[in-house]
Amino acid sequence: MRKLVYLISALLTVTLFVQIFTPTQKIQAQTAKKIWDQPYPATIRVAVRESRPGGEPDPRGRILYVMSIPFESYIRNVLPNEWLPSWHPESLKAGAMAIKMFGWFHAYNPIEQDNQLFHVDNTVNFQVYRDGTDIPRTNAAFDEIRTLAYIEKDDDLVELFYRAGYPNQANYQYKNAQKMSQNGSHFLADKQNYNMLQILQFYYEGRKLIQIP
Repeated sequence: MRKLVYLISALLTVTLFVQIFTPTQKIQAQTAKKIWDQPYPATIRVAVRESRPGGEPDPRGRILYVMSIPFESYIRNVLPNEWLPSWHPESLKAGAMAIKMFGWFHAYNPIEQDNQLFHVDNTVNFQVYRDGTDIPRTNAAFDEIRTLAYIEKDDDLVELFYRAGYPNQANYQYKNAQKMSQNGSHFLADKQNYNMLQILQFYYEGRKLIQIP
């Protein structure tokens, strides 16, 4: 019995020694991705996928090719495919900002699939891009926010996610998830007289609007 007590005591001593003197693991601190470290993109690489029989880009379709296009041309040709051009101008401006910040983030976070390196594709996997679909009304909305960015208060560059939501309501469920409702943005502008910044603040808390070069 005494030997057993000595053995247990010895084991406890060894365990305590190991706990005290084992070197602690170093925590690898990740460098925050500040907007100033990721300049406004000049271009973005878009993977073009196969289309469905009706002509709609297929999110599961094979990648046909990848093209590098001017970043602002990308935004202009996404906006009328994600926001209805007939919507309130303040809603369109909020949409242009979300599209720009989403693309900006991905322009610095490329992915590889099917041996192709790209930033986004042309489907709802990312944002729907169709070349040659920009129109004056949506272009005007983008021009209004061209020199602005909407980022976190510590200057981190993050995606601005969005979803359709239900028409004729603000879609509070997306506010709680830090996502903007496309339908909700129009409702807030058209029925509640929200401007672009108020719409962004409604859906994305803890962020700020800044001027960019």
